[in-house]
Amino acid sequence: MRPVSLCLALAATALGLGGPPATAADTAVAPVTVEEARLDRAVPREILRRSGFDSVAPEFAAALAETGSYREAERTVDRQGARLWRRAVDRAQGRGPATGDLSRDDDRPLYWARLGLTRALRSWQPDFALDDAARARLLDRLERSSRGQDSIRFPAGSGAKRVLLTGFDPFTLDRDVRIGNPSGATALALDGTWIRTADGGLARIETAVFPVRWQDFADGTVERTLRHRLPEADLFTTVSQGRVGRFDLERHNGAWRGGFPDNDDVSRTETVPVTDPATQPQWTATTLPYRAVTAADTGRFPVYDNTSVTEIPAGASEPVVRADGPTPGSLARSGGGGNYLSNEIAYRATLLRDRLGLEDLPGGHVHTPVLQFGADNTDPATGTVTDPVFVRNRLDIIAQVRAIVAVAVAVSAGGRQPEGPAGR
Repeated sequence: MRPVSLCLALAATALGLGGPPATAADTAVAPVTVEEARLDRAVPREILRRSGFDSVAPEFAAALAETGSYREAERTVDRQGARLWRRAVDRAQGRGPATGDLSRDDDRPLYWARLGLTRALRSWQPDFALDDAARARLLDRLERSSRGQDSIRFPAGSGAKRVLLTGFDPFTLDRDVRIGNPSGATALALDGTWIRTADGGLARIETAVFPVRWQDFADGTVERTLRHRLPEADLFTTVSQGRVGRFDLERHNGAWRGGFPDNDDVSRTETVPVTDPATQPQWTATTLPYRAVTAADTGRFPVYDNTSVTEIPAGASEPVVRADGPTPGSLARSGGGGNYLSNEIAYRATLLRDRLGLEDLPGGHVHTPVLQFGADNTDPATGTVTDPVFVRNRLDIIAQVRAIVAVAVAVSAGGRQPEGPAGR
């Protein structure tokens, strides 16, 4: 058995986190994914170093090296994944040392550190037999534990409302590898927190983060995470990054994948794959109190009730845009939230709501503004990984999501939306 210090040093070198970028020879023991390969770029390394999360993957690799059986590996993966999630949540919520000079509210350290863990697990060569299927199960356990998906727990008997909120990883990283995702930052900032709602009540928020990968959604990661939690919730909202300068409450979600490449550069253009496709609707709808939320003063960004969709009308063959929602018998081509994974998580969550017989449960999708850098820091090739405008925008988005949730919970507890015009 090697000393822990030696294991850490060897792990850091093999993972490319303790010196120059990993070479093909360093990682030849197993292929890495497209997403994991981005770890070798300068920006992810800087984000990990400046957050103190650069030690996470070497420590995990060292722990794996000390593992002598599959059962031990399961325990190691569960423990280390949950530890990463809790560390990211604690950092975002101001508990413990800041570990680095990046703003605490930054979601990117969790994202890049998790990829370091999955790359380490993918290339790990244990002394016991580990076939591809067994390794895949370990990777799945790591994904779930490091995303908070298996740690959603609502307190019993508190009398408070229970809110379930989900966020996403950063995406379009080949366009700008510096970017974060304000929905993921919001999930970290709000997980396990209590808020005072607009009617004076209390609400407890539990959160999880999801990958930007088509295959994970086809494999049922959303349904597996939410199936047993939705019946416990008083309100749920999926959250993702949307348009510049505005929030949107997406009224309709469509059963269509538009093909935009995911974080592994994979495209899918097809009907959203779900169980029991014979009963699959083309459209689902929000049950969030959109009138109340759009009318409330929740922050500096305007909030819109977005009713636009793209459909192929019944009997037609070409898609058209409908400003006021889908028409009967139409085929979905784009929900209000588009036809990427933000639309898909909203579609899956609301379809699950309906299939569980929870049609009256308030739930739907919130699109945040795009998280932007300062005006003098827009060039990915020459720009810095953070700036004051970037931090302020992220903090304002997080605060406004929190305020939107507070309004939605208060109104939903009252049982109906106020009458009045829908949207702004």
